[in-house]
Amino acid sequence: MARKFLYIIAALVVLVIAALLIYRIWGMQIIRLVMVPREAFTRLQPLPANAYDGADMWLARPDIVKDNVALWTPAGVTTPKTSQKAAIFFIHPTSYITTFGDAHWNARIGDKEADATARRFVMGQASAFNAAGAVWAPRYRQANYGAFLTDKPAGDQALAAAYRDVAQAFATFLKANPTGPLILAGHSQGSRHLLQLLREQVADKPVADRIAAVYAVGWPVSVEADLPALGLPACGRQDQAHCIVSWQSYAEPADPSAVVESFERKTGYTGKPRKGTHMLCTNPITGAFNGAAPASANKGTLDAREQGQPPKLLTGIVPARCDTSGVLMIGEPVDMGPFTLPGNNYHVYDYSLFWGNVREDAQKRLAAFTGK
Repeated sequence: MARKFLYIIAALVVLVIAALLIYRIWGMQIIRLVMVPREAFTRLQPLPANAYDGADMWLARPDIVKDNVALWTPAGVTTPKTSQKAAIFFIHPTSYITTFGDAHWNARIGDKEADATARRFVMGQASAFNAAGAVWAPRYRQANYGAFLTDKPAGDQALAAAYRDVAQAFATFLKANPTGPLILAGHSQGSRHLLQLLREQVADKPVADRIAAVYAVGWPVSVEADLPALGLPACGRQDQAHCIVSWQSYAEPADPSAVVESFERKTGYTGKPRKGTHMLCTNPITGAFNGAAPASANKGTLDAREQGQPPKLLTGIVPARCDTSGVLMIGEPVDMGPFTLPGNNYHVYDYSLFWGNVREDAQKRLAAFTGK
């Protein structure tokens, strides 16, 4: 009996090792097979012209008093009272992740699962900015995660449809905030839309003078092929305002080849190819362009591993170093939860890893901007 039990355990170990090996070798192929929608793309009807006038189309904005997740802070962290306040436009990342027959190219407004996940993202990411001002975070008909895994035209069509919603929300945001400094931020798909927003709705327009800082986190930005068309330079130091911050987190040994290949395959916002250009990497600990910082300088990583409990802020556990490839290295793998992607890609945790530093960074850049 004992021998049979040991045989079963040994067989299970072999199966687990085989599964991990298959995932390591064919991980992205499997993900593409499962995640890319099989339905044909159907053009979305435009939202009503006044869709974003009401609070129901926003995950966060100042007049949402009850259950405003952007106001959350970890235990022991308070929001300082200061006269230096910005209006913050935050575009949440992809929270619509479905498989096989359930997958649409774009999320429907009111999708409960996607909405609940988006709220968690706003809580864990946009909350880093609430010490700098009031956060506005729109709901939008985001593209399915599978849109990033395919070369089909439907992927780009889904992203274009999502961007139209974001642009409409941004227009309402500007109407409600006609003066004063602005901070624009996003993550992943949100940062992709944010960069397009900068190119089409901000660069070379009067509103550009009001931008205290832009946080285009979790999406590659070319220093040579993108930045010149966006109207703002890369942030070179933490006391610099009116500039762009961006990073993408990987543990070592890292394999950022999927991101690098996608980055180099596309044309930049200037119309020039991105291949052969440098990917913007801001060190979120120092706030500087490139460079390294020890874990001891990390002012707080959000630990959300304890089921049913709010995230805790842990200091001094994650370092940061901008690699020559343009991605951010965080040293050896750290246990952040189950959502690390192939290649030691900590994409989901880009903000969580450095929440405390992002919070300080936004306040410093706003102070530098208002000081001018």
